[in-house]
Amino acid sequence: METVKIKINGIETEAPKGSTILAAAKSIGVHIPTLCHLKMEDTGYVNNFASCRICVVEVNGQENLYPACETKVSQGMDIVTNSTELIQVRKSILELLLSNHPKDCLTCSKSGECELQELADQFRVKNIRFEGEQSTYRVDNSPAIIRDIDKCIMCRRCETMCNKIQTCYVLSAVNRGFESVVAPTHEQDLEDTTCTFCGQCVAVCPVGALHERDYTWEVVEALSDKSKKVIVQVAPAVRVALGEEFGFEPGTDVTGKMVTALRRIGFDYVFDTNFAADLTIMEEGTELKKRIEGYLAGDENVKLPILTSCCPAWVKFIEHNYPDMLDVPSSAKSPQQMFSAVAKEIWTKEMGWERENITVVSIMPCLAKKYEASREEFSKDGNPDTDISISTRELANLIKQSGISFDMLEDGTFDNPFGVSSGAADIFGRTGGVIEAAARTAYEWITGNELENVDFKQLRGLEGVRIAEVPELQIAGSPLRIGITHGLGAARELLDKIRSGEEVVHALEIMACKGGCIGGGGQPYHHGNFEIIKKRFEGIQAIDNSKEMRKSHENPYVKELYEKYLGEPMSHRAHELLHTKYFARKKS
Repeated sequence: METVKIKINGIETEAPKGSTILAAAKSIGVHIPTLCHLKMEDTGYVNNFASCRICVVEVNGQENLYPACETKVSQGMDIVTNSTELIQVRKSILELLLSNHPKDCLTCSKSGECELQELADQFRVKNIRFEGEQSTYRVDNSPAIIRDIDKCIMCRRCETMCNKIQTCYVLSAVNRGFESVVAPTHEQDLEDTTCTFCGQCVAVCPVGALHERDYTWEVVEALSDKSKKVIVQVAPAVRVALGEEFGFEPGTDVTGKMVTALRRIGFDYVFDTNFAADLTIMEEGTELKKRIEGYLAGDENVKLPILTSCCPAWVKFIEHNYPDMLDVPSSAKSPQQMFSAVAKEIWTKEMGWERENITVVSIMPCLAKKYEASREEFSKDGNPDTDISISTRELANLIKQSGISFDMLEDGTFDNPFGVSSGAADIFGRTGGVIEAAARTAYEWITGNELENVDFKQLRGLEGVRIAEVPELQIAGSPLRIGITHGLGAARELLDKIRSGEEVVHALEIMACKGGCIGGGGQPYHHGNFEIIKKRFEGIQAIDNSKEMRKSHENPYVKELYEKYLGEPMSHRAHELLHTKYFARKKS
């Protein structure tokens, strides 16, 4: 690798040719403050609009200042990052940003996590010298994401995430001068666009311009209503990320403490979405088996590949962008919606209650789950299956509001019948996990043999697009080929190849967020640090490895559900309760 010799604050060093001043300074421990800059380590993409100018530095004694995040190093460069003049310039830039920023920090959703707030504290900004007109922009409320653009600092991180990484192309800079904002085309509401509500724009926003629709208070009000029973389900990815909000290492399994906290908050029953993940495999596994059998029999109506359908952001993505492929995804509902349907249509009757008298709360790593819960098809006579969906961050806030010392809690266990699950259910939280869980079950159902080694390690990994073969499962003499992607840009890349015939797979798993649900838009902020995602991945896998039961079809409570109420997977009753349909939506 070719390097160049440079000097930073009088320190002689070498840096790779073509690297930025910011990267070179970081490599020798010199901190340069940034605001708009964000490097997405897992993708290689960098938000490099250099719009905030907080990172300006002096180069070769020239009068002009240069943004460190975008300026490339060159041979002999003499860089100063910490002169008193620079500190004054940065403070002035910061004050100008703050002069057109709302002052509602105490009630802002990003308070304590706001990078602008952090810089204001770092530079000890206590008074703002500049006064002038303040921008006023309407607030865009969707079921999942709120756009409060008066707080936008035009860093354009959301634009990079939405357009380059997720390829949804919803957000871009519009208008000029003081009227400039980042917004959808024609300044539409998010609900009227191709937004998938994946929440990755929220995850990278440094301020409160983009944040989740907070339903915490609705949960508190439901818990206060003594006329109703309030039950809660928790997704697998939550348990390896929630602890980060309380000082635990990323990837730490805090399931037991989480269950105890939920009981102390006041939920009547604490259940595990993992139960429904096992149920999902019963349906998706059967559907995979039937499609393979139909394909081998030459049935022209059978469509392969079969696509997993657990991710609502991915479902909305295909509805907008690939309406010609809507007969390909599995018709199985997501675990969230399966759980809620079973809880309200079967369990409530067992308990002698009416579905209107229970409130189902879901705790999800994902903001798209809020949108999914609001979809009309997931309700009965106007009563939604999932009443309220909150994120991992919202749960952490609820625990803190309740005055619970999380780290001091003893470990509790989930309630039954929806508290028992296999290790296959846990790995739903990471990329490759849903299809690996399905492969464990499909192998035994298709071959009739017991699967002794359940670890399909070729399905694991963190590459954006992975193609793996399962030689244990043969289709017309060839191994079952499985495609796995995480991140919607990677999904588009693979789907285009499948559509054109360039790539052939028999099954496909897509998750909208990097790393899968562990990197969901509702998880604790990782600020582009992919090492956190890796640790969550390892934490999820460790839970699976530690369980004796690691195949979904061995779950005794799932078996009992079929024996008593559903008959068999893909039966009429199962299809009525556990399956859904998709809709072609406008592209833009």
